[in-house]
Amino acid sequence: MAEAALLLLSEAAAERDAREKLALWDRRPDTTAPLTDRQTDSVLELKAAAENLPMPAELPVEDSCSLPPQSLPAELNSIVPESTEDILLKGFTSLGMEEERIETAQQFFLWFAKLQTQMDQDEGTKYRQMRDYLSGFQEQCDAILNDVNNALQHLESLQKQYLFVSNKTGTLHEACEQLLKEQSELVDLAENIQQKLSYFNELETINTKLNSPTLSVNSEGFIPMLAKLDDCITYISSHPNFKDYPVYLLKFKQCLSKALHLMKTYIVNTLQTLTNQLLKRTLIEQIEQRSEKMPEYQQLLNDVHQCYLDQRELLLGPSIACTVTELTSQNNRDHCALVRSGCAFMVHVCQDEHQLYNEFFTKPTSKLDELLEKLCVSLYDVFRPLIIHVIHLETLSELCGILKNEVLEDHVQNNAEQLGAFAAGVKQMLEDVQERLVYRTHIYIQTDITGYKPAPGDLAYPDKLVMMEQIAQSLKDEQKKVPSEASFSDVQLEEGESNSLTKSGSTESLNPRPQTTISPADLHGMWYPTVRRTLVCLSKLYRCIDRAVFQGLSQEALSACIQSLLGASESISKKKTQIDGQLFLIKHLLILREQIAPFHTEFTIKEISLDLKKTRDAAFKILNPMTVPRFFRLNSNNALIEFLLEGTPEIREHYLDSKKDVDRHLKSACEQFIQQQTKLFVEQLEEFMTKVSALKTMASQGGPKYTLSQQPWAQPAKVSDLVATAYKTIKTKLPVTLRSMSLYLSNKDTEFILFKPVRNNIQQVFQKFHVLLKEEFSPADIEVISCPSMEQLSLVLSVSK
Repeated sequence: MAEAALLLLSEAAAERDAREKLALWDRRPDTTAPLTDRQTDSVLELKAAAENLPMPAELPVEDSCSLPPQSLPAELNSIVPESTEDILLKGFTSLGMEEERIETAQQFFLWFAKLQTQMDQDEGTKYRQMRDYLSGFQEQCDAILNDVNNALQHLESLQKQYLFVSNKTGTLHEACEQLLKEQSELVDLAENIQQKLSYFNELETINTKLNSPTLSVNSEGFIPMLAKLDDCITYISSHPNFKDYPVYLLKFKQCLSKALHLMKTYIVNTLQTLTNQLLKRTLIEQIEQRSEKMPEYQQLLNDVHQCYLDQRELLLGPSIACTVTELTSQNNRDHCALVRSGCAFMVHVCQDEHQLYNEFFTKPTSKLDELLEKLCVSLYDVFRPLIIHVIHLETLSELCGILKNEVLEDHVQNNAEQLGAFAAGVKQMLEDVQERLVYRTHIYIQTDITGYKPAPGDLAYPDKLVMMEQIAQSLKDEQKKVPSEASFSDVQLEEGESNSLTKSGSTESLNPRPQTTISPADLHGMWYPTVRRTLVCLSKLYRCIDRAVFQGLSQEALSACIQSLLGASESISKKKTQIDGQLFLIKHLLILREQIAPFHTEFTIKEISLDLKKTRDAAFKILNPMTVPRFFRLNSNNALIEFLLEGTPEIREHYLDSKKDVDRHLKSACEQFIQQQTKLFVEQLEEFMTKVSALKTMASQGGPKYTLSQQPWAQPAKVSDLVATAYKTIKTKLPVTLRSMSLYLSNKDTEFILFKPVRNNIQQVFQKFHVLLKEEFSPADIEVISCPSMEQLSLVLSVSK
C-alpha cells in the first residue's frame, strides 16, 4: 500500500512538473509553435474578462488558496487540475472502495487500473468538453471571418463601382465644359459675324432713306445716317479681304454721292437765298434813313437790331462755350497760355461780329456791345475761379502783364471801337488778378519776409564771404590763364530771380557803379534772403498794379525787410563780432537803397490818425472842475459846453517814406559803426582827457590847484603806457577792420567814405592829446611819454585811403 501511495504521489508530482513545463513552453526563444499576436491578444482579452468573475465552488482548495477570489470563470472549472488527494478520494468513491478493503496487490492493481481508466476518461471528458466549447467559438469566429470577407468583397465591388461612376462623371463634366466652351466660342463668333454683317446690312436701310422723297438734310435722322454711312465706308475700306468687298464698297460710295448731292443742293440753295437777301438790303437802308425822321421807324429799326442780335446769340453762344471749354482742358495747368488763347479767340469773335454787323446795317447800336459783353462773360466765368486759386506771385504778375500789356495796350487800344465790349471784361479780369496779387503779396510779406526764420547758413558771416572770395580768386586766376572764359561777374547764382529783376525793368544791373573788385555780397545769390525776396517782390509788382497800391505794398515790404535785417545783424553780432553785424547791416541797407532807386515812384504813403488830446483834456476838466479858470466856473454846464466846443478830436496826417526809412537806418548803422570803431582805437585816450577836463573844471570853480604830472593816474610813465597801448591797438586792429570792410563792401569809394570819419576822429583825439601834453607836461615828460606825431599817425592811417 505504501509503495502504491508513493507511486501515485510520484506520478502526481511528474504530472505537476509536466504542467509547469507546459506552462513555460511558449516562453522559450526557440519554441516550435509560438502564439501569434492575434492569439496573444485574445488570451489577454479572456484574462481581463475572467478577472472579475466569481470563484467556482468546485475549485480545489489548494488551487483556490493560491488564486484571488473571482479570478476564473465557471466554464473553466473543469479545466483546473485537481490535487492528488482529491483524485484518489474521488477514485475510491467512484469505485466503491471506501468500504471495500484492498488486501492483495492484485486487488490494488486491478483497482488502480480501473481508477486509471476512470481518471483518463474523466480527464478526457473535460478536455473534450473544452474542445467542443472552443470549437463552438471557432465556428463562430469562422462565421464572423466569412462575413467579414464577404463584406470586404462587397466593399471592393462598391469601390470599383464608385471609381467607375466617378470616372464617368468626370468625363461627363469635361464634356459639358468643352461643350460650354464651344458654345461660348460659337456665340462670340456669331456676334462677331453679326457685328461685321451689321455694316453690310445697313446698305438697304441707308438706300431706303436716301431714296425717300420726304428726306431732308435738316431732319433729325440725316446726320446720324450720314455718320453711319461714313462708318460703313471706313470699315469696308479697311477689310478688302471680305467677300464681295468691291460690290458693297461701290454701293456705299453711291449712297455717299447721293447724300453729298443732297447737302450740296441744300447749301447752294441756302447761300443763293442769303445772297439774294443781302442784295435786297435796300429795305434795311430805307428803314435806317427814315429812323431819324419818325420814331416809328426808329422803333422798327430797334426791333430789327434785337432780332438780328438774338439770332446771333443763338448761333454764337454754344460755339463760344464749347471753344472756351476746349481751351480750358488743353491749358488746364498753364493759366497764362489759357488767358492768351482765350483772349485771342474773343478778340477775333468781336472783330468778326462787328464786320458782319456792318454788312447788314450802317448805323451802330449799343446792343451789339451788350451782346459781345455777354459772350465775353463765358470766358470770365471760366477764368475767375482759376484766379482765386493761384498762389504764386510769378504767375499772377505774368497774368497782369498779359492782360495789361499784351491785351489792353497792344490790341484794345489799336482797335478800341470793335473791342470796347471785350475791354470791359478784360479790365474786370485784370482787377481780379491785381486784387489776388495784392492779397498774396500781403501774405508773402508776412510769411516769407516778416516771418522768415534764418537758417544757420544765412547767418554764416563772414565765413561764406571768405569762401566766395576764394572762389572768385580761383576763377580770376583761371581767367588769366584762359582769357576767353567768362569772368566771375558774369556768373549768375540764381538766374530765375535775377532775370525777373531785369525783365521787370526795376534795375538793369546789380552793381551799377564800376568797381575794381566784386564783393560776394554784391552777387544776387549772396544777398540775405529777405532782401532778395523783397526786391523780387517789388519788381513783380512795379508794372502790375497802380502806383498808389504799389507805394503801400513797398512801404510794408521794406519795413519788414529792415526789421529782418536788424534781427539778423543782432544775431551775427552775438555769434561773431559786432563789426560783422554792423557791416552786414550797412551792406544790405546799401543794396536796398541802390536797388529801389530805379523804381520811378514815390515810396511815401499818407496815414491818417485821430488825435484825442483835446477830447481827453476837456473830459478831464469835466471830472475836475477846479482845473477850469474861475471866470468859467459859473455852473456845471460851462464844462460841458467847453467839452462840446473844444473837445472835438483832431485828424492828423503824417507821411511814411520807406526810402527815407532805409536812409535813416543806414545812417544810424554807419554812425554806430563809426562810434564803435573810434571807441575801439582811442577809448582810453578819451577817458584820460575826460578826467583832465573834470580836474580843470573843479579848479576853475574854486577847487584846489593841481599839477597833472603829480596825479597818480597821470604820471608820465603811465601816460606813456596809455599812448603806447592806443598806438599799438591802431597798428594791430586797423588792418582787421579794413579787411572786414573790404570783405563786406568791396568798394573803395564806400570804404573810404565810411572809414573817413573814424580816421578823422582818431586824428582829432590825438591832436587834442598833443595840445594837452604841451599845456600840462614839461618837455622832459613829453619825451618820456613819447606820443607819436601827427605825421606818424597819418602814415599809419593812410593805408585806408
